[in-house]
Amino acid sequence: MGQAAAAHGASARQRVRPIKVLLAKPGLDGHDQGAKVVVQAMKAAGFDVTYTGLRQTPEAVTHAARETDADVIALSSMAGSHLAFCAKLKPLLEQAGLGQKVWMIGGNIPRQDHDALRAMGFSGVFQTGSKLDDITAFVERSVP
Repeated sequence: MGQAAAAHGASARQRVRPIKVLLAKPGLDGHDQGAKVVVQAMKAAGFDVTYTGLRQTPEAVTHAARETDADVIALSSMAGSHLAFCAKLKPLLEQAGLGQKVWMIGGNIPRQDHDALRAMGFSGVFQTGSKLDDITAFVERSVP
């Protein structure tokens, strides 16, 4: 683990409770190795992480976020359907009272889609190859 992740992990453990992260794989995306690496990095940083596994619907992600009381709702998308999926997910999260949670997405996300995702409410957008320390640092500073 990098020094930044270790520093963020120590800070996460000083909280009243660990940051809760839900990480989901949307739609028909079957590529989950990167998501599993991110899950392990988040756990090493002291976060309480729930990984939903593959082929999640917007409704399933919303239900899991509510059930786990997630502080952060994260998606890992490698299949190119992120804009359509997020457009369906956003109103469901808002209707469920999860609009103020931290939303983030990573994976095969072309730069030209970053602004559209941020406009939908995804404050963290990470491309394939992002540094794990950058991802955990984003989570740490985004959750009060």
